[in-house]
Amino acid sequence: MKKMLKALREKLILSENQSKVIRKIGTFQKIFIFILFYIYPLSAQYQLGNAFPALSFSSPVDFQSPNDSTDRIFIVEQPGIIKLVDYSIGDSSVKIFLDLRDRVAYGGEMGLLGLSFHPDFKNNQYFYVDYTKDNPRETIISRFKVSDSNPDSADENSELVLMRVFQPYVNHNGGQIAFGPDSMLYIALGDGGSRGDPQNRAQNLDSLLGKILRIDVDSASLPLNYSIPTDNPYKNNTEGYREEIFAYGLRNPWRFSFDFADGKLWCGDVGQDNWEEINIIEKGKNYGWRCYEGNHSYNLSGCSGSGYISPIWEYPHSEGRSITGGYV
Repeated sequence: MKKMLKALREKLILSENQSKVIRKIGTFQKIFIFILFYIYPLSAQYQLGNAFPALSFSSPVDFQSPNDSTDRIFIVEQPGIIKLVDYSIGDSSVKIFLDLRDRVAYGGEMGLLGLSFHPDFKNNQYFYVDYTKDNPRETIISRFKVSDSNPDSADENSELVLMRVFQPYVNHNGGQIAFGPDSMLYIALGDGGSRGDPQNRAQNLDSLLGKILRIDVDSASLPLNYSIPTDNPYKNNTEGYREEIFAYGLRNPWRFSFDFADGKLWCGDVGQDNWEEINIIEKGKNYGWRCYEGNHSYNLSGCSGSGYISPIWEYPHSEGRSITGGYV
């Protein structure tokens, strides 16, 4: 890694602020930056390469680095497995870190969808997952712990369920979970599925669906296994709104990320018939779905007519489909 970063710095002229960002980010992101700027010409808009030419994965939907001074990368497979590749010993072997296939409902848009490591993972060994289950169909947000005897294996029996959210349909589950710069856990949930958000859940503040949630996992407020941050927009409201809500009016926020430089939350929200959109998510803001698809009216029944936040970018389905999200 040190050789890679030295080569990167020789290839690029970095400002002091850029250098600070490079030092802060995790192992995988450093590898990714190295690939983009060193292996490939700077004149190219982008290039794709196989990061693991000797390996194959089954429906990989996420990968994360714990930023714990190791060179381990964790790949999330939608059927319910988290696999581990350790770059310190090469990239030609893989280990099973956690197998949740016995509790994950997999198929279509359901499955094991998200993984995030606690900011203090190096000391507490906690990590968090987002998966769907059946009977009843729910999104589950859970905490697990690494095995005491094997740092490359999770303790399957250590699950602490933080949140259960009923899912009326099999699609639009969202799935991203990530710790923000404030060490709070952010959770993306889609509108519950079907077509056109038939129950208008994304606009209803008494529902967790169609929202970005924000919770504090380092303290519990019984009967919850987490607490509501004091500065959440609906904390202590008297209207019955869910206090976990950070922002709302989203259709299917499949992936979001925090900008390393300024902490902004960037979210790709999957569109319905015609438009895909990118939003910068801010506290308490309404991003318009199902009233609007991007900047365009979709179903204005029951809409207030004002206060909606427009996406910072949209594109039509003539250009591309089903935005994934990404990193800034």
